[in-house]
Amino acid sequence: MGLDVGSRTVGVALSDELGWTAQGLEIIPINEEQGEFGIERVKEIVDQYEVVGFLLGLPKNMNNTLGPRAQASQAYGELLTTTFGLPVDFEDERLTTVEAERMLVEQADTSRKKRKKVIDKLAAGLILQNYLNRKGKLLELL
Repeated sequence: MGLDVGSRTVGVALSDELGWTAQGLEIIPINEEQGEFGIERVKEIVDQYEVVGFLLGLPKNMNNTLGPRAQASQAYGELLTTTFGLPVDFEDERLTTVEAERMLVEQADTSRKKRKKVIDKLAAGLILQNYLNRKGKLLELL
């Protein structure tokens, strides 16, 4: 399960059973300030789709350092590990939201309001797909 964690939403994506393709699933509303992290909905998805691990986007700064958003993503990963006991990995997500926005503008020609409703789900899909692509290339080298 790929997750794009923000302060108000978590974009969710899942891979196919073979781990080749990623598809955006949904956006879970959260409220970081109030300590609401959508874990109940994550559990429902984990159970329904028999999730075996989590991949979280790690929003690094352009100079490769970790800022507050990356630290928040890491804290969310720790919460998932504690709650589910499943492995958690992180994928550099620099510019994936920008890429998702560009894709929606160029390919779907959707309004800003409509883009806002799907951008996190699409970003989660891109994060997961990048990971799956890289993982496949690593396996080819072995």
